[in-house]
Amino acid sequence: MIKSYLQPQKSFFVLGLFLLIGVHYANQVSIANPRKVKVFTTHQAPPETPSISTEKNVLLVGIKPYLGKEINNDQNSPSLNLVSNGRKLILKDADGVIRRAKEINIGWRAKQLLDPKVFVRHKIGPFASFESAERLANDLKDKGIESTIAHPFDWEVWVSGDIAIPPSIKSTYQKIKVSKTVFPYLDADDGKIALTGPISLYAPDGLRWEKGIYLGPFSIQADAYGSWTLVEHVPIERYLNGVVPYEIGASSPEAALAAQAVLARTWATANSHRFNVDGYNLCSDTQCQVYKDPSNANQKIKTAIKKTAGKILTWNNKPINTVYHATNGGVMASVDEAWSINKVPYLQMSLDGPKKWKRRVDLPLSNEKFLKSFLFSKSEAFGSDHPLFRWERTIESSQISKQLNQAQKVSSSFYPNKIEVVRRGSSGRVTSLNIEGKLGSGILLKLDDIRRVLRQLPSTLFVVKEIKEGKWLFSGGGFGHGAGMSQSGAIDLAKNGWTTKQILSHYYPKTKYGFLP
Repeated sequence: MIKSYLQPQKSFFVLGLFLLIGVHYANQVSIANPRKVKVFTTHQAPPETPSISTEKNVLLVGIKPYLGKEINNDQNSPSLNLVSNGRKLILKDADGVIRRAKEINIGWRAKQLLDPKVFVRHKIGPFASFESAERLANDLKDKGIESTIAHPFDWEVWVSGDIAIPPSIKSTYQKIKVSKTVFPYLDADDGKIALTGPISLYAPDGLRWEKGIYLGPFSIQADAYGSWTLVEHVPIERYLNGVVPYEIGASSPEAALAAQAVLARTWATANSHRFNVDGYNLCSDTQCQVYKDPSNANQKIKTAIKKTAGKILTWNNKPINTVYHATNGGVMASVDEAWSINKVPYLQMSLDGPKKWKRRVDLPLSNEKFLKSFLFSKSEAFGSDHPLFRWERTIESSQISKQLNQAQKVSSSFYPNKIEVVRRGSSGRVTSLNIEGKLGSGILLKLDDIRRVLRQLPSTLFVVKEIKEGKWLFSGGGFGHGAGMSQSGAIDLAKNGWTTKQILSHYYPKTKYGFLP
């Protein structure tokens, strides 16, 4: 059963809870009475909170994070505006406050703590993805070191400050003093009413949110950074209504839609621990799977989801890491070309096209001569009609310098003088990119960090050359990391009569298609 992977996670709800404000605000926080300061671990652990949904296999999806975060910087924070799609909303808090209205507004205030707290930790990161952060967390676990994966702005790994970090791992020691907490209040005609967690919200006819309608129920809960999150408690099959059309396109052939449904279901099952630190399972943006307006799913999408209901891909009786992307540029990537994680047999390098075409491609693509021939010659690969199947980007050195500085890689005085591919993976994707400065110093970008810094690049499948002083031309193919299913490829295959099972077997060989044991 999938349920064992989707147990409701812990969440912060208590108003009086002393919440972590976060390292970015530490220097702005004063301690009123130093003698009362207490030292804790990396962050405030969330208390147990019961699920507010009666349905099975419920995911907790954060549809609006970091609410009230501006209060941490002594600024005003936008209120949370909740509007019903029909009958009155019903809001309840732990102290018995009940509000029934078609529109509810929640504001945010700061409260000084009489008994400040201190959190001490080693921060490792930032990481470009959860996958890379989790790889490090697993490596630490193998060494007997417990850690926490968090996402205050970028992905980070937190380790208790009293634990020694191996010298090979770069970390920042942080001592974070917290002397205030952010709490919600009901902004009503009869005044401002403080709210105490847990806060639940029911919408009998749905909640109007971000130009869509969400059925809920919902909770408003604190996170690990001193702010709050609006969370929808949504059954996984209904969740897919808000994922499938936005990930692959509502007009895709049915077999491709069904394949996307299986992948989205598998991914959600395998990644339900992603936001454990904040008390929910998944986010709703590209750090997870895009989840928007589930009410907009057409009958074609609902049919594809229903036909595959409960089915996922497994390997060794566990849900696989069903990564996918828009287009692979004609060649699938091995998973270790995208992230710093271990290889798996179902995510390996492979040309993505008909057999006759594959026989004409010179390998290995890690050879730059062969790669240029691959990128600049006519391709018969699956999904080659995608607009980013081939692309070019021109980036100036000044822009690269700015982006490196924003990513905290170099100082503002750094100016790129040379860009060189140091290493490529078996699919030809760049796994190490050296950017050298005029003064001889340089920075080495690896794997997903390349696109985290150079955000203009659709993929890491590229060649680069200086076309004039201070101006670099990146010529490449594909959009996304390249591992797993190419959505444009799946659409192409479905149009050519491939079944859902055949598409999944093509992109995830050696996996089993069926119900989770």
